[in-house]
Amino acid sequence: MPVIVKRWYQLISLCISSTLLAACGQAQLPSGLVYCSEGNPESFNPQLVTSGTTIDATSHQIYSQLVNYSQAKTDIIPGLATQWSISEDGLSYQFTLREHVSFHKTNRFTPSRDFNADDVLFSFNRIIDPLHPYHLVSRTGYPFFQSIGFDNLIESIEKVNDYQVIFHLTRKDASFLANLATDFAVILSAEYGYQLLAQGTPEDIDYYAVGTGPFQLNQYVKNEYIRFKKHPVYWGPTVELDQLVFDITPRSTSRIAKLITGDCSVSALPKAAELTVVAAHPDVVVDAKPGLNVSFWAFNTQKPPLDDVRVRRALAHAIDKKNILEAVYNNTAVEATGVLPPASWAYTKNLSPNEYNPQKAIELLKQAGVDKLSINVWAMPVARIYNPSALKTAELIQADLARIGVKLNIISYDWSVFVQKLSASNYDSVLIGWNADNSDPDNFFTPLLSCAALASNNNRSRWCQKDFEHLLAQAQSVSSQPERKAFYQSAEAIISDQVPMVTLAHAKKVVLKKNNITAMQIRPYGGISFAKAIQTTEEDE
Repeated sequence: MPVIVKRWYQLISLCISSTLLAACGQAQLPSGLVYCSEGNPESFNPQLVTSGTTIDATSHQIYSQLVNYSQAKTDIIPGLATQWSISEDGLSYQFTLREHVSFHKTNRFTPSRDFNADDVLFSFNRIIDPLHPYHLVSRTGYPFFQSIGFDNLIESIEKVNDYQVIFHLTRKDASFLANLATDFAVILSAEYGYQLLAQGTPEDIDYYAVGTGPFQLNQYVKNEYIRFKKHPVYWGPTVELDQLVFDITPRSTSRIAKLITGDCSVSALPKAAELTVVAAHPDVVVDAKPGLNVSFWAFNTQKPPLDDVRVRRALAHAIDKKNILEAVYNNTAVEATGVLPPASWAYTKNLSPNEYNPQKAIELLKQAGVDKLSINVWAMPVARIYNPSALKTAELIQADLARIGVKLNIISYDWSVFVQKLSASNYDSVLIGWNADNSDPDNFFTPLLSCAALASNNNRSRWCQKDFEHLLAQAQSVSSQPERKAFYQSAEAIISDQVPMVTLAHAKKVVLKKNNITAMQIRPYGGISFAKAIQTTEEDE
């Protein structure tokens, strides 16, 4: 095998302290890679969440989708579906499924058959059919799919035979294939699901995960590690790693230290200021790509006085984004003048942003009759690609607002509590963001600001606007990119005018890795994948 763990002492240390990698002490060590991740997954089923931490730990490690995005381009390519066709009216998508695809065999489940059409129906009907036996098993719902109105889009899913399925739509939707390529559209095992149902433990399907992906879940210890092992009969390209470990390390400085000492080979979410430390270590590579993401300050538009657009405009004019870019991102991001980032094909720089103008902010507050305003902002306690430090961002915004006589109270919770409280929508405003799951521009609008996203609690601004909805529907109904771009730019203009949120920055997607990690491409969207990762030693070079 060309892939082996570089440092014997590293694996031995891990084995003794955390039992992270199996087979320690054997005559020949298996190949393995340790990834320093930033936190615990909320679940092991990405259908149930929108958290990037969960997506990284699940989507591309455990599962497969019907279709994927090409890493080199933005083309839709085969996954568990080898080919597909679209009806002339654009309302039916027929997929031919890949044969001889095996699900994971675990100590809880031994599959008796390969992947087939029943698994496709099980996976998606769970999301859209309230009578499906697993629909209510999810206590969090299906936030991404609910935010895009997936249940209203799908009229039915037809099984033609074991390897042919047809999705029948209620309307044309140019983003449909792109949404099937997202990290949320994973395929579960129907056989495993019905086995758990018979055992009376249906909730296990989302925690003791079974998929068809390159790795299978082996062990999870909260706040410590997730251990995966290679799926021995993976349907895709050969997986070189025998083992994969997510070493859960919330502090960025600790992740950097582990990477430098060799305790990790890849590390997530470095703070921009720490990149100068990394530069002093030639064996560490900074892999950075323009990101399809946006960080934003969302206003709860259903709570006074934030229901007054003049107040929202005033707060937008008070924010010095350039100061945030320098202090928080260390210039590893670009200023956001709208929702779409420059890496999107529908991007056009907004010519009339809510520019930094404290005096105008003061005048707008006077017009609104608002004096001695005090509001709260909830700031994420964890780093994200789109914002390496929400707390630091909040402090800078707090200082900006003080200059116009507004008091900003910063509130933060443990991540799990933060997510739970967000669902209750009992906040004035929140500093959060979005990392796109595909390259379709709709992914920045419908999941974040549509009326459907309001119903699913993914619309953090609690904002629903008819003209905006109409533009999104028009953009989905046509396939021409120039036409769609025009609709999305009109949608941007409404956001700029109504200010349900203040967009702050579009950050580069940065991953740190040892220079002996190859064939691991960083995509501008979606979660991380280790399926193609190779770790070499000097003997291999």
